[in-house]
Amino acid sequence: MGMLSPYRVIDLTDSRAALGPLMLANLGAEVIRVEPPGFAPAEEDALQYAVSNRGKRRVALDLDAPGDRERFFELVKTADFLFENAPPGAMAARGLGWEQLRAVNPALVYVATTPFGQDGPYAHYRTTDLVLAAMGGMMALNGDPDRPPVRVPVPQCWHHAAAESAVGALVAHHLRERTGVGRFVDVSVQAAVFWTGLQAMIAHAIQGRDFERAGTALQLGTITLPMVYRAKDGEVVVMGNGATLVSAMKWLVRDGIVPEEWLEGEEWARYDVKVLAGEPLTYSYEEVLAALQRWIETRTKRELLELGLETGVTFAPVTTVPEILDFIHLKVREYWRDLEVRPGVVVKAPGPWVRALCDPLVFGERVEEQAGPEALPAREPRKPAGSDPEGTLPLAGLKVADFSWIGVGPITGKYLADHGADVIRIETANPPDRLRVGGPFKDGVFGPNRSQFFGAFNTSKRSIAVNLKSEEGREIARKLIAWADVVLESFTPGTMDELGLGYEAAKALNPDVIYVSTCLMGQNGPAAPMAGYGNHAAAISGFYEVTGWDDRPPSGPFTAYTDTIAPRFLATAVMAAVDRWKRTGEGCRIEQAQMEAALHFLAKELVEYQVNGKVPRRAGNTDPAMAPHGAFPVAGTDEWIAIAVEDDAAWARLAALIGEPWAQEERWRTLAGRQAGREELERLLAGWTAPQDGMALMERLQEAGIAAGFVKRSSDLLADPQLAHRRFFHPLQHPEMGEVPYEGHQFIISGYASGPRRPSPCLGEHSMEVLLEVLGLDEEEVARLAPGLG
Repeated sequence: MGMLSPYRVIDLTDSRAALGPLMLANLGAEVIRVEPPGFAPAEEDALQYAVSNRGKRRVALDLDAPGDRERFFELVKTADFLFENAPPGAMAARGLGWEQLRAVNPALVYVATTPFGQDGPYAHYRTTDLVLAAMGGMMALNGDPDRPPVRVPVPQCWHHAAAESAVGALVAHHLRERTGVGRFVDVSVQAAVFWTGLQAMIAHAIQGRDFERAGTALQLGTITLPMVYRAKDGEVVVMGNGATLVSAMKWLVRDGIVPEEWLEGEEWARYDVKVLAGEPLTYSYEEVLAALQRWIETRTKRELLELGLETGVTFAPVTTVPEILDFIHLKVREYWRDLEVRPGVVVKAPGPWVRALCDPLVFGERVEEQAGPEALPAREPRKPAGSDPEGTLPLAGLKVADFSWIGVGPITGKYLADHGADVIRIETANPPDRLRVGGPFKDGVFGPNRSQFFGAFNTSKRSIAVNLKSEEGREIARKLIAWADVVLESFTPGTMDELGLGYEAAKALNPDVIYVSTCLMGQNGPAAPMAGYGNHAAAISGFYEVTGWDDRPPSGPFTAYTDTIAPRFLATAVMAAVDRWKRTGEGCRIEQAQMEAALHFLAKELVEYQVNGKVPRRAGNTDPAMAPHGAFPVAGTDEWIAIAVEDDAAWARLAALIGEPWAQEERWRTLAGRQAGREELERLLAGWTAPQDGMALMERLQEAGIAAGFVKRSSDLLADPQLAHRRFFHPLQHPEMGEVPYEGHQFIISGYASGPRRPSPCLGEHSMEVLLEVLGLDEEEVARLAPGLG
């Protein structure tokens, strides 16, 4: 069946946006692709089409022919959702836009994904993945500081927006179920890409400066923490923080890398916190990390991975596509799903992006044959019974006990909180959420309530400080689990069970609870003990291997990359489970391996290797189908413009704009000629762009019909006219930080303001409020449980 089995979805997307409706199909919805009769994808798109459309029904209709148009309208009457990603206004010009279709079905949720949204100053800009990566902020921090910024060469931008379209669809669905009114969901690729910046998103507003490009290093406030280290046979990602150094120092001393006095000569468990806080150090940051590198390069990737699993120190190998397909952990978890990409050719394709015990995800084994609409099962139009007034919040009344920390769990909880759920963040001061002690800090002043790394992910929530190591603290936690409709946690597998707060214990307290766990590698399997961050998951999931320059080690993607992917999938699953719970009264156990979700953003590449042996590698900004294609300097310090010449006609327009003799040379008129002389051509183009103002040049190029975008950093995005047009930033007053322009959501829903609604909480800010008002405890009981706070 599936959590969304009552619902019907019409899919009008192309392969860039087909992941959104696929996610609903995986959750059990009936998804119907409407395509022209005889449609077949272009050869270069065939594999992406196959992985994005498996298991969907395919209906042949010519939407511009009167008879088929009427049949389509009859289909729309029976649909709950419609997805499309045509250019702004294109569907309306055909009589198939939101206004026309809601006249046919007033309860329809219509989801439209476009590069910049439906309107605004950039709405009609020409874009490619490169340009969107530049204008969304993703590209500015990718790559080495002595070279131009780079994109992830496996196209990512539309994947982020497509996954986000599923989130937006279900937020609008919950609103529709309460009000009885359909909604238009306007998804912006630029806004979705913006969220890949994580701690860098509004860094300039917080600390007064932008983050700088630093390869794969993690930037925490004023320090830059290297993440990629050379092993014997490649690279691994490891964080040289206190937790790592406590164990690593024993190995470094044992193997003669550092003298024995190092063991007791420093407070290793707090080393990274001391660096951040500017406390005196016995051994300098640079010499400690250099010693760690000397030891790591004596081991293979596999040896380091196995050592980490034995000891709890996370060494994440930088893996290739073939290594991912052979990874024993995924085999043990039975992750892969068979997919017939062409007759008789069956490959392994990414499988469940969450595991839902109540209703497992479903994946088709092939792309179905086209049929006529008469082949569809009969279905009466569904009329939502809700009659709540406008202004109702989609998830109002939903109660969430949020035990998660760091990235994926809190971002998932933020989705719920910003859209009306009462999310209570259960945290502790000892140790605090690591993002509370990771920058950027407001005005550069260190403090657990001054970090926007934490603040961005925890808006609209309340916070209670609970010491789960104490029996009183665990009793408070049990009371919150009994209160909640949804429990969310992101600890290393087994931690909640050890605390007596795992799923079985929670179900005994609250039989209908939706219990959600997310972690790097899932709750079971040989690599399940691996704890870590999205940086580690990005390495082991293949993203590091493909990002950067072919003559250098990996240099991106920036920060905890999979933390920007997994929440989109998890929030979709949680909202589907909530919908099922409202219909049936039944809870659900959901667990997510963040690696398994992230691999859907490499689905085509994983399939392509099995079909033709192609292995994606680092290649800077080059593209086999476009040249010139890259980031070119413009006036200013470390300022760049992304230019993508999509075809020979675009080159002719660019050459005319340049107006110099070299641009008119015959050899540049074809793609083959431009690729053959690419380095020389891009050097000449860089000389032309270098003295020009980047924003002005972008506008000139766009006016000439050339895909181009200024490479934007936090300071640029805070002043971005398109984001301003969408009212993306939400200035809110924080108790310690003052006014903060909090990041908004990546979609706009008609007739609804999506939040955030409150600033992120200070640590334990609502402890007494939660005990007295939410749990209804009297003062005597609060006093008894007081040792559990903190």
